Amino acid sequence: MDEVLFYIKRHIDEDLSLARLARYAAYSPYHFSRIFKAYVGLPPHYYVASIRLQKAKDLLLKTNLSIRDIGMEIGQQSLGTFTTRFSNRVGMSPSAFRHSPQVANKHLTSLNQLATWKQTSIVKKAHNIVTGTIDAEVPFSGVILIGLFPKPIPEGMPKYGTLLSTLGEFSFSNVKPGRYYLMATAVTWDSQATDILLPHTTLRAKIHHPIVVQPRSSVPHLYVTLRAPRLNDPPILVSLPVLMNNFLRQQG
Repeated sequence: MDEVLFYIKRHIDEDLSLARLARYAAYSPYHFSRIFKAYVGLPPHYYVASIRLQKAKDLLLKTNLSIRDIGMEIGQQSLGTFTTRFSNRVGMSPSAFRHSPQVANKHLTSLNQLATWKQTSIVKKAHNIVTGTIDAEVPFSGVILIGLFPKPIPEGMPKYGTLLSTLGEFSFSNVKPGRYYLMATAVTWDSQATDILLPHTTLRAKIHHPIVVQPRSSVPHLYVTLRAPRLNDPPILVSLPVLMNNFLRQQG
């Protein structure tokens, strides 16, 4: 599967049909889809679309190509369709994303200057509460963004999310019954705007199995560890400055 992931990234500008990818891996389309999803957490077509959106984010910040041309670069012939999909999965329009480096730096500075961080109190033995502990494989100083997402990829706005100034305990309260995926990433205090907007190398963490919240029942305490990116990690599509801004507004 690692070879397939490298192949996708090398040929992301081409038509990467299920049949082509399955043929490259020497599996039937059915078995390839099943094995790929088990390894990556996403169906092949969804993963490919996600890598293309990640490329669009790179092009928006690193080139002067028009938004229409960038959409066409990733296979979106319609500007409207590209803008809608980008906005839904990143959390802001392509134009806003292109002009957000200064905003990213501003939000990180504001977070670093917060005297206290308001966090939801952890209520023991309560229902509809998701609690956990986050650790890191390496020393870390910065801000941790953690959330519960409806899909096994950090895209769009998390259903429940927060920011942490230190490693340790976290909690989400009043979580509606459903299936969620817990994912996190960490931004060091000395990160540049590009590192925040294109978090390719940031530490990250996730719970591999879905978290099921049922009415009037508790969820076992979760343990998750920040570590270096892996090849089979889905791209972080959500715009981190949007999450930072939402948190700062709550602090006010």
